[in-house]
Amino acid sequence: MDKNRLLGERKRAGDIPLLICVSLMVVFGCVMIYSASYYTAEVQYGDKFYFVKKQLIGAAAGFVAMAAMCFVPYRKLEKFKYPAVIIAAVLLVLVFVPGVGVTNYGATRWIGFGSFTIQPSEVAKYAYALFTAAYFSKNYKKVKTIRGVLPVLAVGAVFCVLIILEPNMSITMCVGLLMLALVFLSGASIKTFVVVLVPCLIAIPVLIIIEPYRLQRLSAFLDPWSSPLDEGYQLIQSLYALGNGGFFGVGLFNSTQKYRFLPFAESDFILSVIGEELGFIGLLVFFAACGFIIWRGFRIAARCKNRFGYLLAAGFTLVYGIQVIINALVVSGTIPPTGLPLPLISSGNTSLIITMASAGVLYNISRDG
Repeated sequence: MDKNRLLGERKRAGDIPLLICVSLMVVFGCVMIYSASYYTAEVQYGDKFYFVKKQLIGAAAGFVAMAAMCFVPYRKLEKFKYPAVIIAAVLLVLVFVPGVGVTNYGATRWIGFGSFTIQPSEVAKYAYALFTAAYFSKNYKKVKTIRGVLPVLAVGAVFCVLIILEPNMSITMCVGLLMLALVFLSGASIKTFVVVLVPCLIAIPVLIIIEPYRLQRLSAFLDPWSSPLDEGYQLIQSLYALGNGGFFGVGLFNSTQKYRFLPFAESDFILSVIGEELGFIGLLVFFAACGFIIWRGFRIAARCKNRFGYLLAAGFTLVYGIQVIINALVVSGTIPPTGLPLPLISSGNTSLIITMASAGVLYNISRDG
């Protein structure tokens, strides 16, 4: 077997380490969901496996989606840029339809059909990345002008408005940051990028000011002990968990904060339970795995032969990376608390399935690089 043939087979093999790491993260997530939720699940539902059973169903569907996307040629996805945007927009609108939208804790972020629920904002992030990659790959000369990036900005603005009305500030921030990053990576001029950046920076304080509950969260973030039983409660409990974990943690399944002290221990704040049970060392290993996925994703993007694959790989990697970073900053009290799941780890099937499917797309792109 000559050298060129061997290299060709290696290229066709794709990025196997990425798929292995994603799969291990999913398994780890199921273990941590069980640890973080078994007490609450038994008290509320009489079944300590309630949350992990749901996650296992999502994981099974996610593995099927990931396997499928590994072998569906990614270039065919370019044809679905408009259907993807339309479907995502329709799903976001359905959130506000009575009887279809599902409200929890004062926010309507899901649509439900019987026991089946979907979180449209999770779909919207990846639909936006697909649309932007497809648009800029065909109109790469237009990215240098304001007019040329308007379609991308318009779709991003529509998604952000629909998501912030749920309300969901965290996912709105994710879409906004994704939009800025993709405009930059597409080769926009400094002038164009600044024109896009300034309104986004202005929008953040405006969105906080117009909603009283966001001001309360900001106040609690600055001084959580001013309202230890109200707005500051969740952050204080999260910091207790991280502090209790110390360097090596209290041991797997031995967290005390999960006994209904820490709200959303199995979802938005599962990282706090990981820190308490596995300690600082465990968090370092976990973030190393997250960094590995992000590195492999950008590596795939950099090695891709065509503009669409490059932007699609970069976009999907950014969705994952941005969400991991924001979740970590919230849990550690670095930015104000906001509800945001930890990809591949937190309880929630919509995020899990679509994130695993995106990993399949990344693998597919790597086979062409």
